[in-house]
Amino acid sequence: MTTESPRWFKSSYSNNGGDCIEVAANLAASRGIVPVRDSKVAGGPVVAVPATAFAAFVAGVRGGTFDTV
Repeated sequence: MTTESPRWFKSSYSNNGGDCIEVAANLAASRGIVPVRDSKVAGGPVVAVPATAFAAFVAGVRGGTFDTV
């Protein structure tokens, strides 16, 4: 049995001077998590977010739930 490794990516919208996160969405289906890390500290801590919670967050961003203006 092989263990699937995270495939990290950063959004193409993340061009703000380095204050970015990376996610590894490839683990959502197989493990039910979306790992998240600071893009500046690739070897640092990783937060494992449940895939359902991450999907709800993305839907909220797309829907304007977090807009402040």
